[in-house]
Amino acid sequence: MAFIADRLSRIKPSPTSAAQGKFLELKAAGKDVIGLAAGEPDFATPEHIKDAAIAAIRGNDTKYTAVPGTPALRQAIVAKMKRDHGLDYKPAQTVVTSGGKQIIFNAMLATLNAGDEVIIPAPYWVSYPDMVLIADGKPVFVTCPESKGFKLQPEALERAITPRTKWLILNSPSNPTGAAYSRAEMRALCDVLLRHPQVWVLTDDMYEKLIYDGCEFCTPAEVEPKLYDRTLTMNGVSKAFCMTGWRIGYAAGPQELINAMSAVQSHSTSNASSISQAASVAALNGPTDFIPKHNAIFMQRRDLIVSMLNQAKGLRCARPEGAFYVYPSCEGAIGKKTPSGKTIANDSDFVDYLLESEGLSVVQGTAFGLGPAFRISYATATDLVEEAGRRIQRACANLQ
Repeated sequence: MAFIADRLSRIKPSPTSAAQGKFLELKAAGKDVIGLAAGEPDFATPEHIKDAAIAAIRGNDTKYTAVPGTPALRQAIVAKMKRDHGLDYKPAQTVVTSGGKQIIFNAMLATLNAGDEVIIPAPYWVSYPDMVLIADGKPVFVTCPESKGFKLQPEALERAITPRTKWLILNSPSNPTGAAYSRAEMRALCDVLLRHPQVWVLTDDMYEKLIYDGCEFCTPAEVEPKLYDRTLTMNGVSKAFCMTGWRIGYAAGPQELINAMSAVQSHSTSNASSISQAASVAALNGPTDFIPKHNAIFMQRRDLIVSMLNQAKGLRCARPEGAFYVYPSCEGAIGKKTPSGKTIANDSDFVDYLLESEGLSVVQGTAFGLGPAFRISYATATDLVEEAGRRIQRACANLQ
């Protein structure tokens, strides 16, 4: 259609949103479906956070705020960065957005010129490349195979850097694999970045609180203080605080970058919801004793689904260190035939087969840049996770 802007030809709709949409459509039609596509905790938002939102409404805290956020929330972000990572920021070095996506979107629009390169380790969260493309940048993918723990290796990062490289986007723990970098692994990547002063780091720390088996979270500016002046540290309240629908993301970084991102935001959404911001102050400043309890349940679900996947014919699944995703390989199912006689040619076919035969909604690995695989979110009721495992085993057993 000639009326549509050329830039939209570079991007595609979000595959995860599409999978979730299809699941909701089938569920509304009364179908027996299990949704494992959405990265959304099934736990309710904690009461003290909801109470803060209700108090904000009753107190008429319902007006516009400053574009980059309320003073109270920006101060809470400063305190969080100091408390958790030993990083010193001023409130003016922080920005609050309508969800984590907007942090990345604003940063790319504010910094990329045509042809600037952004290194994205694969598998990657589906929106990273498209945000780069919308901003006229060039995504540069670096494959991080299962044999390397789905983690970016320092020598691979070194090879990917060119004079046009402007950003590295790093996500730990990872969506879609759950892989989390140890301090030594992060140190090795920081050492590479120190040799290339033109490269900035956008670190997506959205899953930082969701870590297991004694894994210790670390973020680049904490590991290497010399990177402080070229690191944008991004986070949000969606995952650990069970606040996906509240739509609050935040970031801290160099003042000039934060100002530029705020300028972009001033012409798009303006401020994030005042009520959600008040709730987020309570989240960041309040008790977090519920997080270890949630993590214990997530870990049980992870171990359950990993065990069941590894017992499914043709599948192989590593046990991740964090987040609430697993990323099993379905390489062993490729080339086999379904009971209806269709050949499974790729992971998209396998995912379609799971939905059609067993009512299971998952997302194909090629959407995340590395297949044949698929992503499962185990952030749903344990009995549903177990039933999903049974259905996957049955579907695989029925392939010939």
